[in-house]
Amino acid sequence: MNRRMIVHTLGRMLQLEAVLLLAPLAVALLYREPFVPFLVTAAAAALTGVALALVRPRTHVIYARDGFVLVALSWLFYSAFGALPFVLPGGIPHYIDAFFETMSGFTTTGASILPDPAVLPHGMLFWRSFTHWIGGMGILVLCMAVVPSLSARSIHIMRAEMPGPIVGKLVPRARDTAKILYLIYIGMTLVQIALLCCGGMSLFDSAVYTFGTAGTGGFAPVASSCGGLSPFLQITITVFMVLFGVNFNLYYLLLIRRGKSVLKSAELWTYLGVIACATGAIAANIAPLCATAGQATRHAAFQVASVISTTGFSTTDFNLWPGFSKTILLLLMFCGACAGSTAGGLKVSRLVLLVRMLRRHLQKMTHPRAVGTVKLEGKVVGEETQRGVTNYFALYALLLGGILLLLSLEPFDLETNLSAAISCFNNVGPGLGAVGPAASYAGYSAFSKLVLSFAMLFGRLELYPVLFLFAPSSWMRK
Repeated sequence: MNRRMIVHTLGRMLQLEAVLLLAPLAVALLYREPFVPFLVTAAAAALTGVALALVRPRTHVIYARDGFVLVALSWLFYSAFGALPFVLPGGIPHYIDAFFETMSGFTTTGASILPDPAVLPHGMLFWRSFTHWIGGMGILVLCMAVVPSLSARSIHIMRAEMPGPIVGKLVPRARDTAKILYLIYIGMTLVQIALLCCGGMSLFDSAVYTFGTAGTGGFAPVASSCGGLSPFLQITITVFMVLFGVNFNLYYLLLIRRGKSVLKSAELWTYLGVIACATGAIAANIAPLCATAGQATRHAAFQVASVISTTGFSTTDFNLWPGFSKTILLLLMFCGACAGSTAGGLKVSRLVLLVRMLRRHLQKMTHPRAVGTVKLEGKVVGEETQRGVTNYFALYALLLGGILLLLSLEPFDLETNLSAAISCFNNVGPGLGAVGPAASYAGYSAFSKLVLSFAMLFGRLELYPVLFLFAPSSWMRK
């Protein structure tokens, strides 16, 4: 393991976080609010970053295991430092609560311990949602886009941080791929901010809601989330939640005028088909609870888009919906959106692969001599990738069961604990029962909040980076 390179890169990462903290500092100055917490945190991150960056690596090569460990450590360091602006002025008095909130932000989960976020000043609200935007595309991917010193083999970082069973480069250099992804990400962010402003929302609120949408995180500046917004604003956010759940590689293909390849994407059509079917089923189910069919469809479409993209916004308390609708939403928490997007969950591509693998297995049972292949997006999926998907599902189930077992020590019912585990592990945010969209995670103990914080990290980094971080073999010298 290239330990010196890991330490050096962590230092560069913390320096970047210090720069990012200048944005909420500027917002605090603009609204004449206390800015010292951001200044102190930025200074602490910068000084620590400089100290770590002084460790010079003998070689800048990053191997696969190094990439996994580096990614996990970066997210932990970012959350540890990012929690300080909430604690220093007393906005969130307890550090574990602040760490939970910050980890929820960076992992784009949106689970909150704040019953009413409106009590926070503008600078903290901005930083709280800005963490969504930073974590949406990936902390290390952002570093690759702006820091030129990372190795040419930094594709290992992208594989460790970008979601999905298969991660590749859009162009030959991984750093150029990171730049392209972030340019698309920034462009879509600016378009949504502009549309929300056109709908009558203030620039500050437009930015905060857009950060939550772009990162598919779901932190809102008010307790009602999107419930008090106009139909135009709700529809706009719905559309962009769906768009940010699409594989960003497809947007690149559109930019280079390869629209036919986009239309052939099985994952995209499956994703849109699930959204359409789930919206229709829920709209029909909740129609008696709504004034008009249009209102039922709007609420259904919003919640389906919010849950499948793992954003976590809400327009109404879906905890009060019939059991059928809640069950669909619970299943969508597992599903997630497309690989290569900012969303969490299992990813549609994995589910498509699993179904095709099962179909091939059934064919082999009835026709043992038949030679079948599994294809995704017109390409044959190798046996190694298929084994990886199978192993991922097994590990996913084991870890989810362990998280649920630890949460069962809490005095909550099974629905609450199960939905909390599923929601945090899949980076959705709100769950059911005592952690529904009208409630918060404040009732959990400090121990359970730490468990859920690591559940968010496991889900966002897709298990393996965190496992490698805690595996003794990762740190042993050969």
